[in-house]
Amino acid sequence: MTRKPARMYRKIEGQIYTRHEYMGGIPVCRVTQFDTGNLKETFPVSLTLGTEEAGQVRDIALEAARVSAVRVLEKAAPNQYHLKVRRYPHAILREHKMAMGAGADRISDGMRRAFGKPVGHAVRAQIGSDLLTIYTTLAHIEDAKEALRKASHKLPVPTRLSIVTATAS
Repeated sequence: MTRKPARMYRKIEGQIYTRHEYMGGIPVCRVTQFDTGNLKETFPVSLTLGTEEAGQVRDIALEAARVSAVRVLEKAAPNQYHLKVRRYPHAILREHKMAMGAGADRISDGMRRAFGKPVGHAVRAQIGSDLLTIYTTLAHIEDAKEALRKASHKLPVPTRLSIVTATAS
């Protein structure tokens, strides 16, 4: 069975299912690391990628965004950043698997309101939810902007970049 397009899961619909102990056969979360880069140093600048619309972001899309941002940062600013995935994909996505191909319309009519089997995880992001944050130095702000720009292309919702610099007190 092929993976369905992101537009099928983008809208927030229905009740959220999060309890793993009541469901069997849930695939593992695809996000491998939630903190990458230099974790020991504190950086003066933070750039955050937030959502402009409410929607669901699959764990696969979140991992693809993280990988593309890390790839840019490793080349441009090695060991001068800390990337943090801010949301954990708690929502479990369900799908009623239908038969595809020629003649499938005759056998796909039953179980119209089927509950479905778990197929993945997603983040339910509301308007303004922060998805990714990069902490870096003043010299690498442009590199971090480029990394988040490329990461935003992997996400199914429109995003906005916000920059916060720490002031010396």
